[in-house]
Amino acid sequence: MNIYVGNLPYNVTEDELRNMFAEYGEVSSANIITDKYSGESKGFGFVEMPKQADAEEAIKALNGSSVKGRSLKVNQARPRNERPPRGPRY
Repeated sequence: MNIYVGNLPYNVTEDELRNMFAEYGEVSSANIITDKYSGESKGFGFVEMPKQADAEEAIKALNGSSVKGRSLKVNQARPRNERPPRGPRY
């Protein structure tokens, strides 16, 4: 299952993100999304867990939890084509 992790502190590393979820089961990947120009974290990322039950447990446990003073938003990631448009593009 692909999991969205939002409101991440900007200084969290991919290893730290992976370790947060590894407590709940196998993590196949952990990626923090960065700005393509500055390389800085955008404050969100994605974690892939192969077992649905482990992923659901991690979502329940970590959603709303505090990491470095920020309350995480954790839920099942939606495919890109299911997201609503972000507003007008000029």
